[in-house]
Amino acid sequence: MRAFKRMAATAALLACTATAGAADLGSGPITFISPFPPGGGTDTLTRMVGTAIGQDTGWNIVVENKPGAGGNLALDATARARPDGHTLVMAQTDNIVLNPWLYNKLPYDTFKDFKPVGLVASSPSVFVVLPDSPYKTVDDVVQAAKAKPGRVSLGIPGIGGSGDLIGYLWRKAAGIELMHVPYRGWAQAFPDLMSHRIDLYTGSVASLLPQIRGGKVRALAVVAEERSPALPDVPTFAESGFKSITQTIWWGLMAPGQTPDDIVAQLNTALNRTLDKPEVTQKLQDAGYSVMKGTPQDLARRYRADYETFGKVVQEAGIPKQ
Repeated sequence: MRAFKRMAATAALLACTATAGAADLGSGPITFISPFPPGGGTDTLTRMVGTAIGQDTGWNIVVENKPGAGGNLALDATARARPDGHTLVMAQTDNIVLNPWLYNKLPYDTFKDFKPVGLVASSPSVFVVLPDSPYKTVDDVVQAAKAKPGRVSLGIPGIGGSGDLIGYLWRKAAGIELMHVPYRGWAQAFPDLMSHRIDLYTGSVASLLPQIRGGKVRALAVVAEERSPALPDVPTFAESGFKSITQTIWWGLMAPGQTPDDIVAQLNTALNRTLDKPEVTQKLQDAGYSVMKGTPQDLARRYRADYETFGKVVQEAGIPKQ
């Protein structure tokens, strides 16, 4: 009888612990850190997903913008946060994957100081020109670049970012020279595109979709294996003759490295359940994203593989570390 009572007490304690653990995520605000300023593609995605998860779970999710140093400030803040599931970062290809190759010294270890929660979405890069540009296709740009080596200019959102590297892959595959002109972002680049100081610009579909739909720019091609649902009439680079240029930009939620597995599992379940909702999928697609989903292990494999792939491109391109 005593043994039975001890077993019953233990079971009750475990049940209470599990209930308390499940309730912990609702005990206070959960901060989603966005590594970029308000209004950009990452910020928009973070707020859309955070709001949807909060509505589904009842959790109080707040978004904190922490831009600077190519995303390093946001990643460092997450790495140092309490590993209790109440601080996550919306990491992406351009920071969690590329920054170790672009900076001499980082305040965090990209593989030890973060625990993957789950993939969220992807959005292909898109190359755009002014509506009246003489370049109607990717091949038009290639032919002009061959006729005027180094004179056709491509605006990119930062040295060493995905746009810079995709531009390098394009130059290499086509045997052309493009002048890469780095900017902090679209707001800085747009006046130069309008005044013809640059010929093209590249960014994610999600960040440039309002300008494309508003007729301010015209899309030439997207970098993906398939056409973007948001731009079904725009060909891929593969369709334009460059089958190896398919690298998309992705976003995923990361927690501090010591976050317990059971908390990560709760977060992953909530994330995937929210992304499974048709209305959420449609809303993200309308904004230029494609839903990804998956397990924490799927995200871990993805960013390890992209780390190796893009690292080789950074080294081939000779991009110096900052």
